[in-house]
Amino acid sequence: MPEKGRQDSPVHDQKLDHGDACRSIMGETLSFDLKSLELFVRVATLGAIGRAGAEFSLSPTNATQRIKALEAELGVKLLNRTTRAVSLTPDGEILLEHARRILDDVEDARNVLSHTTKSVSGVVRVTASASFGRSHIVPFVPEFLRLYPDVSLDLHLTDAVVNIVEMGYDLAFRIGALAPSSLLARKVDSNPLLLVASPDYLARAGHPATPQDLAEHVCLPLGENRSWKLVDKEGTLHEIRVSGPVSVNLGDAIGEWILAGLGIGLTSLWHAGQDIKAGRLVPILPGFRIWPDANIWAVRPPGRLLPARVKAFLDFMEERIVETNSSRYGCLLDESGNICIDNQEGGGA
Repeated sequence: MPEKGRQDSPVHDQKLDHGDACRSIMGETLSFDLKSLELFVRVATLGAIGRAGAEFSLSPTNATQRIKALEAELGVKLLNRTTRAVSLTPDGEILLEHARRILDDVEDARNVLSHTTKSVSGVVRVTASASFGRSHIVPFVPEFLRLYPDVSLDLHLTDAVVNIVEMGYDLAFRIGALAPSSLLARKVDSNPLLLVASPDYLARAGHPATPQDLAEHVCLPLGENRSWKLVDKEGTLHEIRVSGPVSVNLGDAIGEWILAGLGIGLTSLWHAGQDIKAGRLVPILPGFRIWPDANIWAVRPPGRLLPARVKAFLDFMEERIVETNSSRYGCLLDESGNICIDNQEGGGA
């Protein structure tokens, strides 16, 4: 289902003319290390020195000392500190832009060298929806780690949409329409959606013949999505308010309830394909298309470069995701990629 949640604000480039301040910050005689720059960037993102330091295994005291040492080296104040939060000073704003560019250039060099030495290492922090992650990512992690023994994975599975910039994730797999943001998105695969129910439920309640009939059926919404939209063959959009005795934000729970005969559910074909082929689920209103179309996306924080370790993980998982989807429902699609499932009982446009 399309995911909703807080999106990251765009970071706009600026043309700077800061004279002595800029030259002081970027002077050639400075000797601060890259870890201090990375720490500063995370502090600026999170607004908290302690939280940022924890990501680098630093105590709040040690993290504060590093920031103070950076300020002393530059001869400027970078942060305004209060008991509750920190914010950037004007000089801090200047350093932030340059620090991001410096770290991008270093990552670029690492990428070039990694292609030369065939060495990929480091931690990859990834988040994905719980149902999708368990079926499309978790089974292939052992193989990935065997191929890249110097890489470690921090995988967070949740059906909540998290702010990957604030939380420090390298990559997120998301399903559905993406709201405008500064995040960089790469389509991994299509994600056909359809309505399904169990034969047991349909034997009791009958088959809906039109979208409007859904209002008279027990429907199982995911989260707050209580408005289902279907498009007929003529392109007419039908929007139906649905209701049922339960709602939940976990896709796996919806799947179990549909199989148990509780009602009609809106689900991804990768989730229902095997049950459809086995006769445990029946497509509802197969002559209609769910709107809007959905895809599987890989999104990452804004930046010019994709770190070698993240690229290796994304390329590997993209191949496995496409293979998994093909095995689960490839035979249920026509040559154009549209769902083509006959349903003798159900209605259509």
